[in-house]
Amino acid sequence: MNVATGFGLDALIERRIQTAIARGDFDHLPGAGKPLAFDDDPLVAPELRAALRLLKNAGYVPPELAQLAEVNQLLGAVSRAGLPEDERSAGRRRLRSLLIELELAGRGATAQAAWLQYEEALRRRCENARAS
Repeated sequence: MNVATGFGLDALIERRIQTAIARGDFDHLPGAGKPLAFDDDPLVAPELRAALRLLKNAGYVPPELAQLAEVNQLLGAVSRAGLPEDERSAGRRRLRSLLIELELAGRGATAQAAWLQYEEALRRRCENARAS
């Protein structure tokens, strides 16, 4: 049975779409002729995509992204001068803790890259202190 000639809600919707196409209602829509932009992660299982999209639209940030944001914040703090030693020490401990959590979550490459950035920031800071 052809949906367009069938009965029920699907047939009604199909008839209305065909009528709108015939009137030209879809001719000048924004993005016409361009590929659709799918923001779904292809590595996420299909059955989880709808749930993750809902969480994203609600403003929920996955724990890994929150951790990465905090790592970046701590890396920025390392490069700023004038922090008391106790704050720098607490920041280093928190950074190590976050990097361990990232490694345990399977993000070893991210943790390693962050650690390298941390070491580079420390090296630059030491060089700047010696030059002053």
